[in-house]
Amino acid sequence: MKKVVITGVGSYIPPKVKTNKDFIKSQFFNDQGEPFDAPGEIIIEKFKKITGIEERRYLEDDQNITDIGVIASERAISDAGVDKETIDRIIVAHNFGDIEHGTIQPDVMPSIASRIKSKLGIENPMCVAYDILFGCPGWVEGVITADAFLHAGHAQRILVVGTEALSRIVDHNDRDSMIFADGAGATILELVDNTDGTGILGHASMTHAVEEVNYLYMGKGNKPGADPKIKYIKMLGRKIYEYALKEVPAAMKYCMDQNDIDIKEIKKVFIHQANEKMDSAIITRFYRLFGQRSVPEGIMPMSIHALGNSSVATIPTLYDLVTKGKMEGHKLEKGDVILFASVGAGMNINVVAYRY
Repeated sequence: MKKVVITGVGSYIPPKVKTNKDFIKSQFFNDQGEPFDAPGEIIIEKFKKITGIEERRYLEDDQNITDIGVIASERAISDAGVDKETIDRIIVAHNFGDIEHGTIQPDVMPSIASRIKSKLGIENPMCVAYDILFGCPGWVEGVITADAFLHAGHAQRILVVGTEALSRIVDHNDRDSMIFADGAGATILELVDNTDGTGILGHASMTHAVEEVNYLYMGKGNKPGADPKIKYIKMLGRKIYEYALKEVPAAMKYCMDQNDIDIKEIKKVFIHQANEKMDSAIITRFYRLFGQRSVPEGIMPMSIHALGNSSVATIPTLYDLVTKGKMEGHKLEKGDVILFASVGAGMNINVVAYRY
């Protein structure tokens, strides 16, 4: 039986660390342009309690998402042990493209995928490169797209990359800016013959775009007098939390039900690193949908404490860390069933069930 298998994974975690203490003297305003009365130490303390974030990573000034996407890709290609010229497609998930340090202008022409292909030195013209915009769930959707192409016989080997530099598109006068981070993750997916059932078992994607379409958007800065023509990432935190808590567990269960996967088979859930409190609530609700009042210990590895929310890069980076034995207390063994699950701007949700 042919299955789509992840044969290689790599990531790039920027070396520049931005701690919570670095924001203590920041001047934050609400969306009405009013300053917060609480001192910086209190704002930071509350932020950490809700999000779990203590540190996040930012790119070096001379780096961009193409550069770190190339590094993650090279590591995935090396891990898979394949010839880069045999890659049939390069699918790159991001949200804003390259943004030069000191500016907020997105640059997506040519596509980030084409730039990554060029910097990888791939000459094969039959290796088609293109971008995918799907919010934070972009890398997972890239995996789902790759699965479809591979099973359709249009490719044998696909590189899926998630690369982002959210630090360059945030409003530093908005408390929510402290959530976002930079990073890149990449995977090689191949259609292989196997008899052990490893590979992608199934997947599900959803888009809720009525009022939900405005939960994450681009808006003007919070500081009084901010130029309305200059826009940054904005979000309705409470709305997103309520939406995610309701819809993500349901999507995860739908994926499992459609593919006859028993809840007891799940060994790990690699969930988008958006917010520790929200992710914990999602996983609790997910298990309750199966009549279980408690969540198995160690089921959900988390990197948000040290890496923040790097959007499309969080899941492939987390997966890389676990598979390479770089996350204490977490490992995978052959035959383990895992879930990749994400939620983000759109609003979009997706889930992939995978047997390691």
